[in-house]
Amino acid sequence: MRISSSTLYDVNVNALNQQQSKMLHTQQQVSSGRRMLTAADDPAAAARALELTQSDATTVQYAKNIDVTQHLLATSEGALQTVTTLLQDVQTYAVNAGNTATMSNADRKSMGTTLQNRLDELISLANSTDGIGNYLFSGFQGKAQPFVNTATGVQYMGDDGQRLGQVNANRQLAGNDSGADIFMRIKNGNGTFVTQAAGANAGSGIASQGNVINSALLTGNNYQVTFSVVGGVTTYGVTNTTPGALVPVPIPAGTPYNSGQAISFDGMQFDIQGTPANGDQFTVTPSTNESAFKTISDLINTLNTSVIPGNVASSTQLNAGVNRALNGLSMSLDNVLTIRASMGSRLKELDTLKSTGDDLSLQYKQALSLLQDVDYNKAITDLTQQQTGLQAAQKSFMQVMNLSIFNYMP
Repeated sequence: MRISSSTLYDVNVNALNQQQSKMLHTQQQVSSGRRMLTAADDPAAAARALELTQSDATTVQYAKNIDVTQHLLATSEGALQTVTTLLQDVQTYAVNAGNTATMSNADRKSMGTTLQNRLDELISLANSTDGIGNYLFSGFQGKAQPFVNTATGVQYMGDDGQRLGQVNANRQLAGNDSGADIFMRIKNGNGTFVTQAAGANAGSGIASQGNVINSALLTGNNYQVTFSVVGGVTTYGVTNTTPGALVPVPIPAGTPYNSGQAISFDGMQFDIQGTPANGDQFTVTPSTNESAFKTISDLINTLNTSVIPGNVASSTQLNAGVNRALNGLSMSLDNVLTIRASMGSRLKELDTLKSTGDDLSLQYKQALSLLQDVDYNKAITDLTQQQTGLQAAQKSFMQVMNLSIFNYMP
């Protein structure tokens, strides 16, 4: 078979070009550290690598969301930790204020001034920000100051929204809590009903907060306890003051009274300590929401009200006011601690999710490395082999090209 010189040149040049192309491809793999330079190198692996890259990017975004949510929760919990300490301090002041034997009116008024400063501090804490100007406890209204002190008391200007962070494919966690839930929606009394003395009472009777003994019998109605003192004998009766009540007189008038004896009706029980005067009255009403701000404000008003020496009624009103404040502070403190416990639970879950996400991201990167990264030992061996092959092909081509019949002509 005869082979023309042009065919011989073309075949050898094409072979050299292919070997150079392979060597260039291997050289690029070594220099870039990637086995797949284009999807054509390994279509199946390239498709899988794209899936892993997208999954890893999603995991990285979840990690960023976790960081943001953790920052909000940690900042909020830090503010509430200070609130907890403040409420405990106010409780201590309230306990001391009830000691009429050691404190004068001037002492209590001075204490009231101190508590006013603590109230202002509490409002400031309730208006805490996250460090970039967004209020922590305003719900969705991050730019709106949540608590404003008005002539009628502290008002909440935020909403009930919670800023949710997508921290997992199937999990959202709130990075904040509504200020209304933390500071405003605190049940007074014992959380079910409230006992309170009438302002005109002249005796020394003080009602306890009481408790529920049978929730099935609760009516949610309003009641009035009225005392009568005739001939040195004290009796009482309880009437249901709610219009249309099924049992208008749970306890009839003339029931003998003993200080500290339990008074029970319609699933409720409480006692009244002291010596009520004739005509003294106490109300029993369903619990309503009372803010921590109002509790402290009412305590300040109580401390600023002078106790008249020898006047039983004024001393009793002081003690009753202090007891109400102590109960309200206890309920406020319990509510803040409950919110903090919820925040702590969420922070712990975020730590777990972050650790899981980090492990998952590492697995994605390892899988991507197996698909994409070059095996340097193999690549360098291939490069050396290809370089040797190319050099051999070039040398043999030069020798073949030097063959010519003209070399043998004289």
